[in-house]
Amino acid sequence: MDKKEPLVSVVMPAYNAEKFIGEAIESILNQTFKDFEFIILDDCSTDKTWEIIQEHAKKDERIISVKNEKNLNIALNRNKGVEMSKGRYIVWADADDISKPERIEKLFNYMESHPDVGICGSNFQSFYGSKLSDVRDFLEDDKSLRENIFKFSPVAQPTAIIGKECFDKVGLYNASYPPAEDIDFSFRLGEYYKFANIPEILLMYREHPDSATHTRLRKQISSTLNVRARYFKNKSYNAGMLDYVAFGVTWLFQFLPFEFVIRSFKLFRRILIFLLRR
Repeated sequence: MDKKEPLVSVVMPAYNAEKFIGEAIESILNQTFKDFEFIILDDCSTDKTWEIIQEHAKKDERIISVKNEKNLNIALNRNKGVEMSKGRYIVWADADDISKPERIEKLFNYMESHPDVGICGSNFQSFYGSKLSDVRDFLEDDKSLRENIFKFSPVAQPTAIIGKECFDKVGLYNASYPPAEDIDFSFRLGEYYKFANIPEILLMYREHPDSATHTRLRKQISSTLNVRARYFKNKSYNAGMLDYVAFGVTWLFQFLPFEFVIRSFKLFRRILIFLLRR
């Protein structure tokens, strides 16, 4: 008897994540939704990441562990995971984040009841060690998300579920825009599908000095601006005056001291949200 294909494929790229990956894996294995395969890709780690992955794989047959022969980085790892996947939907899982137990169930149910949505995310809360930090809340409906795509990413990729068919339609992640391949993919996806977010915290996002958010912030700003500039005239979106102002201010951040950028970027986002909600 043939084994039934899973409804969901969870894809987790990992690199030197020995401190946190065990907790991240357990948060997926303990989901209320059970019908998934769990593809974990070790991207040539030099610590004990692979050993920890193998320990968990022995305990749960849903885990498919892969050790890359060369370092691929996040975009190509996600692409590799998608190409391996058998599920109807792809769920991203980062090797240092913690998924709430009901995360996959709520994302799956939403997608099943909204077939016109290509990608759905959720709110998340940041944390550092035992200290809780900011809650990032996202707009929910496609109209609002589309109108503000030049100011904010419509969906936080670490929280996302994506229809597998979407990759057949718009292609995989473009590794030419690191580390802004997420926003490039969102722009392409939005030409054919709707965006959505569930207004609940379904993910705990770990902040630490080695995270991509801190180590690649200036590069991320530059790449994001390059992607957004390519879509200003795209008919699927409608850039307004505030979008151009936000673009200019963000451009200036590239040339400011790093610590100032870290502190002020969140403030800039809050100001934009305040202006939108007036």
